[in-house]
Amino acid sequence: MASGREDHEIRDLDLTDIGIALKQGWEDFQAKRGDLLFVGFIYPIVVLLAILSVGRVSTLPFIFPLVAGSVMLGPLFASGFYELARRREAGLDMRWRHFLDVVRGPSAPALFDLASVTGALFLIWIGAAWFIYHATVGQLGPDAVSSVGAFLNSVFTTSEGWRMILIGNLVGLFFAIATLAVSAVSFPMVVDKPVNWGVALRTSVRVARRNPVTMAIWGLIVVALLVLGALPALVGLTVALPVLGYATWHLYTRAVVR
Repeated sequence: MASGREDHEIRDLDLTDIGIALKQGWEDFQAKRGDLLFVGFIYPIVVLLAILSVGRVSTLPFIFPLVAGSVMLGPLFASGFYELARRREAGLDMRWRHFLDVVRGPSAPALFDLASVTGALFLIWIGAAWFIYHATVGQLGPDAVSSVGAFLNSVFTTSEGWRMILIGNLVGLFFAIATLAVSAVSFPMVVDKPVNWGVALRTSVRVARRNPVTMAIWGLIVVALLVLGALPALVGLTVALPVLGYATWHLYTRAVVR
């Protein structure tokens, strides 16, 4: 049964903790590099399929929100890496077959509940992006999205386009902060402890509130590594995602007293 204890002890974090977490994440990746290169393709493929599914001209405005918003689903995809890191830490078998233990073990209900929260944030973000587009560039008429060139011209050479960029980025920042606060610690916590999703979520928010600067820097590092990984046709994500997944686990172990 999930623990109902509300206040799990948390620690202060600084840049040293981030550095150690990234170092340990890299070491974990090297320990299972062959398997993880294969698993790491799952997330890039999902993102690529999402891009292709909206590749029609009429949906061009939503490609960026979909790609940016997919980061919100990252913690769910990375949960298998948390499990492998936990098993390696405990000296247990960490072969590929254990990657999906999180979705068929006792942590599965809490994991799916947290996935519902981040999934809802993702859908709300897409809805917000749709509203922002239609209130700005969408007012220019169908010619604004008649081609890729026309759309880019509308975005970067019109006042409506710059309003969309400004408002979209401000709203996106809010969703990014919210997602980081509720997911940075909660997902690895339900993999590690018999806690319900509410306790894990509140603990994650407490860690973010106690360490706002450190967690903000961590969020920027995550985004930067994902962007760098995505540049070579998404192939770099096969390294970035596993390393970040492992590193997130190690940052969790430094943030929450176990």
